[in-house]
Amino acid sequence: MIRLIAILLLVASTAMAVEPDEILDDPALEQRARALSQGLRCPVCRNESIDESNAELARELRILLRERLVDGDTDQEAVDFLVARYGEFVLLRPDTSGVNVVLWYAAPAMLLVALGIGWATIRRRAPAPTALSATEKADLEKILRS
Repeated sequence: MIRLIAILLLVASTAMAVEPDEILDDPALEQRARALSQGLRCPVCRNESIDESNAELARELRILLRERLVDGDTDQEAVDFLVARYGEFVLLRPDTSGVNVVLWYAAPAMLLVALGIGWATIRRRAPAPTALSATEKADLEKILRS
């Protein structure tokens, strides 16, 4: 029984990040706000959405997002407003166009380059030494006797 209560408290603590005073009266607007806030990153918590975060800044972002929606902004306008204010860092899944293409494809490209360099290095490696020829053996004996 104690385990069940502990599990319920842990689940409830993450589900209750949106406080009752933040919830909008209009259920449709609230649903839009929740959907949008799940795609926005909390600048304090790193890789946690503002919908799940209990940080004060996440709370302020949730309130700001709801204010924008109440003022009549579309979903994209509200998100664009937050991105303009806080940068693309607030997006949990940043855009894959423009300059960000370099960031998305740089790591796989560098891996392929590293594999190519490794392959070329292994292929150019000197062959294993072969047995000494008769003249080389005679020269070695001569050197060792001196």
